[in-house]
Amino acid sequence: MSISSKIFNTAEETESAFYDAIRRADLDAVMALWADEEDIVCIHPGARRLIGHAAIRASWESMFEQGGIDIRPIQLHVTQNMLTSVHSIIEDVQRAVAPQSDIHILATNVYAKTAAGWRLVAHHSSVVPGEAPSDRAVAALLH
Repeated sequence: MSISSKIFNTAEETESAFYDAIRRADLDAVMALWADEEDIVCIHPGARRLIGHAAIRASWESMFEQGGIDIRPIQLHVTQNMLTSVHSIIEDVQRAVAPQSDIHILATNVYAKTAAGWRLVAHHSSVVPGEAPSDRAVAALLH
C-alpha cells in the first residue's frame, strides 16, 4: 500500500511517517501526508510562510537535494480533540558535522482528521540557539 493511500489512525502515526519520509528524502511520501486542501501551511526555520501544495513541495524538494535529514522529534506535547491534534515538539537534528554552537529546533505540527485519516495541515519550525529546554512544568517557569 502506498503512503498516499494509507489511512493513519492517529496523528502520532502520521508524524512518525512524516519524520521517516524526511530522513529518507522521499518527497512523494512527505507530500502524501499533507491534507488535500490548498490552505495547508509550512514555515521552515528562517524562511517565509508557504501556502499550498506546490510551494510546500518545492521547498522540500530543494532541501532534499543534499539527501535526507535525520530529525528525531523529542519532548512531545500534544493538545488534541476529536478532529485536530497539535504537536509541540523539539526536533533533534543529527548532523554529519558537529554544529558550531548548540541549537535546537522548536516545531509545531498540526494534524486534522480527514476521510483519508490524520493528515498534516501545518508545520512551523524555528531554530533557537542554546540547549534544548527541559520538560519543566509551565508553573516552574513563571516568576
